[in-house]
Amino acid sequence: MSDVTLRRSQLATPGSDPKMISRAPDSGADEAFLDLEDSVAPNEKIDARQNVIEGLTEYDWSETRPCFRMNGVTTQWWYDDVIEVVGEAGEYLDTIMVPMVHDPATVRTVENLLTQVEANNGLPEGEIGLQTQIESAEGMNNAPEIAAASDRIESLVFGPGDYTASVGAAGLTIGSGSEYPGHYWHYQLARLAHAAKAQGLQLIDGPFADIGDTQGFRDSCRHASLLGCDGKWAIHPSQIEPANEVFAPDTEDAEKARRIVDAYETATNEGRGAVSVDGEMVDEATNKMAKNVVARAEQAGVL
Repeated sequence: MSDVTLRRSQLATPGSDPKMISRAPDSGADEAFLDLEDSVAPNEKIDARQNVIEGLTEYDWSETRPCFRMNGVTTQWWYDDVIEVVGEAGEYLDTIMVPMVHDPATVRTVENLLTQVEANNGLPEGEIGLQTQIESAEGMNNAPEIAAASDRIESLVFGPGDYTASVGAAGLTIGSGSEYPGHYWHYQLARLAHAAKAQGLQLIDGPFADIGDTQGFRDSCRHASLLGCDGKWAIHPSQIEPANEVFAPDTEDAEKARRIVDAYETATNEGRGAVSVDGEMVDEATNKMAKNVVARAEQAGVL
């Protein structure tokens, strides 16, 4: 099976809080992003860079993928975010999350600077990936072009808070939409799923701000998974476990997927194009679906 990068849970970790940074590598999240953007006050952003650098260089990230979220390219901080963090901790960094990506030019701007910083610091060119946040109506319209803008991009990330503000939708609780008659983010996540998957990228759903609504968070994960998302933000450690659980196949589904793959391989070797497994017809399309499930299950330790 093909390798799968697990991003079932992305732990949001304020760059201004050294204690939270110290806990992130052992949090159980598949990935943690050390944030220099929205969770950090303007007068703390410069000092927070050093916290992020120390967090990347001083802790063991072998169990959790390390990422940092820079400030947007229209701000005064983004340039030094990339230069300082990558320059001092680039060898420990997996990806950079780029907020407020409205068009492909934003991606290329960050990529050009990142390439120069890598070269100037003796880092292998192209090893640091990008995760691009879609947080506006313009970004949603340009999602296919954004997804194709750079070979460094590993995922699209939906930002429901800024997106809500961008389109003027009602609501004050980020990621919720509980009063909407249906899945509030169905259209947006489906559209981003098409853009991401067409380029072989992952799609990550953004935050669910009502930390106390455990069932609401779990439902949000389930809905996102059904639409093709590979994971979701955790803005509190209590959200990590349910995200990891929902975005991995359960044992029953994983074992069925394995049976499908094995049975279809046997049928193909015998010259048959379809086979019945557990009373259901299995063809090449089903086989592809089952292979995806098996790959995720193996990576998550379910199989």
